[in-house]
Formats: sequence, structure tokens, C-alpha cells
Amino acid sequence: MDLAFIPSPSVGVVHLGPIPLRGYAFCIIIGVFVGVWLGNKRWVQRGGRSGTVADIAVWAVPFGLVGGRLYHVITTYEPYFGPNGHPLDAFKVWEGGLGIWGAVALGAVGAWIGCRRRGIPLPAYADALAPGLALGQAIGRWGNWFNQELYGKPTDVPWALEISSDPAIGRIGGTYHPTFLYECLWCIGVAALVIWADKRFRLGHGRAFALYVAAYCAGRAWIEYMRVDEAHHILGLRLNVWVALIVLVLAVVYFVISAKKAPGREAVVEPGAQPVEGADGDTAESGTDEAAGKAKVSVEKPAAKTAADDDAESGADAAEESATDASGDKKSEDTADEPAADAKPAGSGSTKKP
Repeated sequence: MDLAFIPSPSVGVVHLGPIPLRGYAFCIIIGVFVGVWLGNKRWVQRGGRSGTVADIAVWAVPFGLVGGRLYHVITTYEPYFGPNGHPLDAFKVWEGGLGIWGAVALGAVGAWIGCRRRGIPLPAYADALAPGLALGQAIGRWGNWFNQELYGKPTDVPWALEISSDPAIGRIGGTYHPTFLYECLWCIGVAALVIWADKRFRLGHGRAFALYVAAYCAGRAWIEYMRVDEAHHILGLRLNVWVALIVLVLAVVYFVISAKKAPGREAVVEPGAQPVEGADGDTAESGTDEAAGKAKVSVEKPAAKTAADDDAESGADAAEESATDASGDKKSEDTADEPAADAKPAGSGSTKKP
């Protein structure tokens, strides 16, 4: 008898009158909102305008949902187009079945359209959105918990996931590895890694997004290997394991090439926005030099004190000139006391200021 385990919800949908409220859909929606919220904060920090991320998400999210569903249906076509399949079930997204690979790929197409309409570089937008995507995935994975799907191999560890029996779909009750929880925690770690690396190394030109993709794929490969749901295999490995490994390599290659070709970060991420500090490009460098020059002037001689300092210097010069004239007059008086009294004093021509 298991003393500890993670219970699964008895139902994945609650009806509010005629309206069904599905846990899977709620997790996806909350994940989207969290991703857009964090992406907006990062976009503003990089010099963009508030609201731009949400505007582009209007294009990216629908494309992503369609892409995720297409990937799932194509790679798991038997329940829909197999001998006993039901083609119309392919439209029942609320029952689960979204492939992250298709969601990111087609979502990027939607984001590209939105960025192009706003004159925004897609790599900069992807960099700002990367940690939010990871957190959105972390939240979205709890939809699998509501649907009791995509769990791992049988286990009796204290954090095992309890799955109820359902002969209608061939589900065997027991306790299994909660792969949804493993991926959730991994995605949170990926988000933290990208935020830290972006702050520490000032990643730009799509490298923060590439780091997110590479880190996610590294975790997805071993988590996918633990799952026991039906999947196509190639050379003994699940299809999604191969996809994760291939995408991981591509992300690393892009990161390295991008760092060599375009080091630093974009100077301007949105038309009309101010160049960000520490960005690459001549504009950013000249702006930094100009700012440093202004800072030096303000430190050595604050603008508020300039007039007062000039007055003080003028007063000092006048005092010095008066002292010089006084010395000349004294010398003239000494000369007048000498026998040649009828001579013109040497200092009689001096102009003594009052």
C-alpha cells in the first residue's frame, strides 16, 4: 500500500450550467497570460513600448495553438485517421494534445508577421519572450494532470502520481512517475537560467531564445524517455526524443554563430524607442560616450554652480589686480622721497581702481 502519492483530480471539467470549465484549457490560458506579462516587462526593460508584446501575441498565440495541434495530430494520427479513428476529434483541443514543437514553430511564424507589421526585429522579441514561454509551459503542463495523461513509468516513490483506471481508453490504474511535474519544475529552472544569463552576459540577437530552446530540449529528452504513452519510435527512441536532440543541436549552433556575427545586444528594439545602455552598434557607443562626457562635466563642475564659480574667479582676479596697483603706488611714493623730487613719479601713470 502506498503511503504517499500525488492524487489526480477525479474530473477534469466542471460545468457551470451549460458552460464546461476545463482544467486543461485553464492551464493553457493562465500560461499564456503569465508568458505575455513577463515578456512585456522584459520588453520594456530592453527599450520597447509597453503593450507591444501583447499586440504581437495576438498573432503568435493562435498560430501556436494551431501549430501545436497539427504536430500532435500528425505524429499521433491513429486516434483520428486510423482504422477506428474519428477525424472530427482532431478539433477537440480541450481533450488534450498540443505538441510544443509545432506550437513554437508556427507560433514563431505568427510572431514574425506581428513583428513585421510593427517594424520590430523578431530575434529581439523572441529574447524578451523566452523566459515567459518557459513559465507558460510550466503552468500549461498541469493540464496533463487534470486529464491524467502523459505520465511516466510505474513507481512507488513518495511523489508518485496516482492514476485511476479507465478501461474505455485502456488506462490502467496505479502510481506512476509524474512527468508533468518534472517538466514543470524543469521549465521553471530554464526560465531562471535565461533571466540570469541574459542579465549577466547581456544576450541579444536571439541568443536568449536559443538558450531557452537548448535548455528546454536537454530536459525534455530525458523526461520524454520516461513516458509510457503510445508514440512512434525511431532506432529504439521515441520520436520526440529525437526531435529534442536535433533541436538542441540547432539551438547551440545558432547561439555560437550569432555570438560571432552579432555580439552584444540590439541598440534599438522598436522604432522610436531610445537606444538601450550597453547595446552594440555605433549609435549605442556614441550615446554612451556622450553620456560619460556629460557625467564627467557634472562631477567636476556642476551646472548649478557654474555662474557662482565664474563670479568668484572674476572677484579673485580683480583683487589681485588691485593688489598689484597698490604695490605700484607704494613704489612711486618711495621714489618721490628721493632727491630727484622734481622727476615725474614712475607710478603716477598707474590707474588705481577704487
